[in-house]
Amino acid sequence: MHVERLALAQDLAELSEAQWAKASLCERWTVEQVVAHLTAGASTKMWRWLLSMLAARFDPDLHNDRRLAKHRGATPEETLRRFRAVVAGPAGPTGHTAAWLGEIVVHSEDIRRPLGLVRTPPVATTTAVARFFAGRDFTVASKTATAGLRLEAADGPFTTGSGDLLRGPTLSLVMGMAGRAVACEDLEGDGAAVLRARLRSG
Repeated sequence: MHVERLALAQDLAELSEAQWAKASLCERWTVEQVVAHLTAGASTKMWRWLLSMLAARFDPDLHNDRRLAKHRGATPEETLRRFRAVVAGPAGPTGHTAAWLGEIVVHSEDIRRPLGLVRTPPVATTTAVARFFAGRDFTVASKTATAGLRLEAADGPFTTGSGDLLRGPTLSLVMGMAGRAVACEDLEGDGAAVLRARLRSG
C-alpha cells in the first residue's frame, strides 16, 4: 500500500500543468482529481465515510466528488503535497485492505497510462488485488465483469473461473476487472473479446 503510494508520488513530482490537467482513464476525472480522490480515501475514517455516503443518499459519484473537492489543493503542487502527507496513512475507511490496495494500484495506472509512464507493481501486490476483485463486487463490479471467464496470469500464480480464456499480465487483468477497456489490449484468448464487449456496453 505505502510502497505504491510513494511510487506514485515520485512519478507525479515532475508533472507539468498540462499533465496534471490531462484526462485520466477514470471517467470524468483529470490526473489531479484522481490524486485528490486517493488522498480522500487515505484521509477519511469509517464514521466520516458513512456520514458522507448518507449525505449523498448513497450516490457514490456524489460522495466521491464531494470528498475529492475537499482534498484537492488550490494548485497541483498543493494537491501533491496533500497526497504525500497520507502516503504512510491508513489503507482506507474500511477494513477491506485488498480493496484499498486495488484503489491505489488501479488509480495509479489510470494516471500513468495517459501520461506514458510505466510501472509494474510487484506480482504479489497485483495478485492480492486480483484475488479480491475476482471474489466480489466491492468498489467496482469486478466479479460481474469477468463472470463465466477463465482468468490466467501470464506473470504470476493468479488463476480463477472457467469458460473462455482471458490471459495476460496480472496488472492488466486487474485493470480489466476494474472496468478499463484499454487493458484488453494486453490480454489474449477468446475471453478478451467478451470482456471488451461487456465494458463497452456497460
